[in-house]
Amino acid sequence: MGKDKLRKFAEIATFKNVLQLDEGKEYKGNWAKMFFNNDAPVILELACGKGEYTVNLARMFPDKNFLGIDYKGNRIWRGAKTALEEEINNVGFLRIQIETILDYFQKGEVEEIWITFPDPQPQESREKKRLTNPKFLEMYRSILKDKGIMHLKTDSDSFYAYTLEQINILKLHKVKETTDLYKSNLVDNVLSIKTYYERKYLANDKNINYVQWLF
Repeated sequence: MGKDKLRKFAEIATFKNVLQLDEGKEYKGNWAKMFFNNDAPVILELACGKGEYTVNLARMFPDKNFLGIDYKGNRIWRGAKTALEEEINNVGFLRIQIETILDYFQKGEVEEIWITFPDPQPQESREKKRLTNPKFLEMYRSILKDKGIMHLKTDSDSFYAYTLEQINILKLHKVKETTDLYKSNLVDNVLSIKTYYERKYLANDKNINYVQWLF
């Protein structure tokens, strides 16, 4: 691991808005009250990377709580540091493997989940790693409130098609969908938040897929 990554890992261990691994388990069922010191809704961004969506959503909606989840601490560092510097108190980060999410959230504890530009895991042998695999979808269903909202933004057409297939198989309710977000009438202030990777994709004229669905 390079010196810069080591420095960032060391720094996030001191950040009050970052919890790592087992540290987050004690908040299960009480994230709003114990971590954010309020009773506002809790919204997750999975595979949050640098946390651009997490931080920007928190800026837009100060009456809600936002948690970015990723395993790579050197990426989380950027979003966590920005939130601390700007004193955005309704945002936090959790460094865990998403496969263990049920250890950290109680049934019906989460209002909304965003998945923004995850690794599409295109190889068939890695289907179980795709974040919209049925195993993951059942986890999300468990921690979401009734009629909880799911969002996916991705540049990967194949991953998008795979996700739509799973939504149809499970007979979930699609609310919005498009294969070219920025040429659709769906784009708004929230959907126009751009991550580091999304900016790169758009610079190469890549279409952005988006789907919103309910459990």
